[in-house]
Amino acid sequence: MATVILLEQQVEIPEGLRTLADFRRWALSDEFPEQGRIDYLGGRIEVDMSPEDLHTHGKLKTELVIVLGQRIKERQLGELYTDRARVSCPDAELSAEPDLVFVSNASLDAGRVRLVPKASGKPDRYAEMEGPPDLIVEIISDASVRKDTERLPAMYDQAGIEEFWLIDARGPELLFQIFTRGSTGYEPVAADAEGFRRSAVLACSYRLERGRNRQGRLTFDLLSRESAEA
Repeated sequence: MATVILLEQQVEIPEGLRTLADFRRWALSDEFPEQGRIDYLGGRIEVDMSPEDLHTHGKLKTELVIVLGQRIKERQLGELYTDRARVSCPDAELSAEPDLVFVSNASLDAGRVRLVPKASGKPDRYAEMEGPPDLIVEIISDASVRKDTERLPAMYDQAGIEEFWLIDARGPELLFQIFTRGSTGYEPVAADAEGFRRSAVLACSYRLERGRNRQGRLTFDLLSRESAEA
């Protein structure tokens, strides 16, 4: 039986679920919970049923989707997914639902990533992607600190995901980091003099800013700047 890590509320795990293949069958079945996030990380099933924070998670994620989505769409770079988009990488014993996932047309065309059709077989209906996407973004929440900063980066690197963004907007200091794969794991991308960090995958540099609107609520702006190839 795989190790089960319950971070919040109870959820019923089927008996006899031992392997990634077992987990994926369950994840794609009608019995899989519709709420929360349930990941399979190297034999561990990690369950987080806590709701997203409206601003430090949800509002921030919306800003990322708007800015990144516009670039990806305008340049026809590939596909951007969020909210319940499952990524499975059998070679790394990984099946997760990141906050944001970008997979390039090049990865899809080369077969590095495959869109898995739903069991219904209906056209244009897909259940998950199999293989390492080009970029993954994780936004830290109260229940996911160690998972997002320790376990997931190691698994994503093992899976061959080229770029990993990590963001934490909960505290007094805003954390925005871009990592790329190195010889011994992910390596942070240094900020330039103006605080921009280059995304090699998107060929663009980014800086995340946080402020407040006239009502005093948090706001986020992902600033972008074209960057030459490093």
